[in-house]
Amino acid sequence: MRVLGEQDFDAMSKIDIHTVDKDSLVDLQTVVIDESKPVQERMASFVEQIKNPYCFRIGDVAVKVNYKADGPSFQECFEELLGTAYR
Repeated sequence: MRVLGEQDFDAMSKIDIHTVDKDSLVDLQTVVIDESKPVQERMASFVEQIKNPYCFRIGDVAVKVNYKADGPSFQECFEELLGTAYR
């Protein structure tokens, strides 16, 4: 598996929700996270499965995620989500 860098995530965040082919997006409902794994492994698994954590779909709805420039980073938000989602 290729390790994604900042440029990869930057490119993913710039996907235009209005022009993306909805059928090319991964459905979030198909992603399975192993709760027994450490947070870093859960993050890697999620990104590997979802392909683009900024743009995916839920059922028939395309979803675009944005983060505030002066807010917590994507990684901080994601770690918090995975750390608390299954408690």
